[in-house]
Amino acid sequence: MRRRLVILGATGSIGASTLRVVAAHPDLFEVVGLAAGRDAAKLRALAERFGVRRLALASPNAAGIPHGVRALQDLAALPEADLVVMAIAGMAGYAPTLAAIEAGHDVALATKEVLVMAGEEVMRRRAAKGVRLLPLDSEHSALFQALQSGVYQPACVRADPAAPRAEERVGEAILTASGGPFLRRRDLDWRRVTVAEALDHPRWNMGPKVTVDSATMMNKGLELIEALHLFALRPEQLRVWVHPQSVVHSLVRFRDGALLAQLGVADMALPIQYALTWPDRAGHAPVAPLTLAQMRGLEFEEPDLSRFPCLRLVFEALPRGAWTHPILTLANEVAVRAFLDGRLSADRIAAVIEEGLAAGPAPFETIVRRAEETVARFPTP
Repeated sequence: MRRRLVILGATGSIGASTLRVVAAHPDLFEVVGLAAGRDAAKLRALAERFGVRRLALASPNAAGIPHGVRALQDLAALPEADLVVMAIAGMAGYAPTLAAIEAGHDVALATKEVLVMAGEEVMRRRAAKGVRLLPLDSEHSALFQALQSGVYQPACVRADPAAPRAEERVGEAILTASGGPFLRRRDLDWRRVTVAEALDHPRWNMGPKVTVDSATMMNKGLELIEALHLFALRPEQLRVWVHPQSVVHSLVRFRDGALLAQLGVADMALPIQYALTWPDRAGHAPVAPLTLAQMRGLEFEEPDLSRFPCLRLVFEALPRGAWTHPILTLANEVAVRAFLDGRLSADRIAAVIEEGLAAGPAPFETIVRRAEETVARFPTP
């Protein structure tokens, strides 16, 4: 029987990679729902190609496609779905993720902001409904694969609260980072970084928000928080190492000293296919296999937190508690949007986050308002 998928964020990079996997395995998957942000024409074209009738858009449109948060939630809760792929960028993915969980659907999650904003709530609802939260990010997929065994279950898929816990064997979890476009730039001055430079990623093809986060290394900070929730880890167990080749996607050092890593080419189709077919491994993914020759000369180094203040702020905030998590993601999202719109210089992204943390805990709406007020106080570059 084919697994029936709803894909939210179908026109983005994760959505495109997911549909590549679907096209490569028509015997395994059927797409029953598609959603996107605002590109009605592209969404209609995908629907025609994959035979999908249920559609939604985040934005109003002239094509008559249901739109808005309610439409996204309805699509995520489709009764006929088996698995919901959540690839809507930013905090817009929060409500549809909860709708999918409440409907009893497993969720393949690429939107890290969902867990950063409300990880405790999401994981509590996941456990109550008995559904699985399957990581799509290459780094979290790597940790997920390393943590599994025939006995121990990672927290994100653990159905029985009494089952042996994978996290009890972990010494440290190491997320790798490409370092983005500015890793080797000697004259790095964030005040002068342009949008075009920040979007010029050397390894990955991603949406603009995620690509800017990679340039500032804030994406790695958000991934640390995501890993806390997915795998029930503690802040002191988490590490980041820069690995420019993006071959080793993450590593787990177990309490006995053993170090397990997952390696693969820099193509999101591989972790996506693993999530869609878990707990099995399907046939060949639509990517070139990694060769031994590609593993020559792999490099690893600790990140320079003085050059990447956004990542430094995350490391400083983690021991302060979960109240910092929504501030880190929402303030960053407001700041990155302002940078992409030309209203904020790149060096001010960290400043917006820092002011948000200094203001203390607050509801989501207040965090966003504070961040927008901070952006407005800075001069336009």
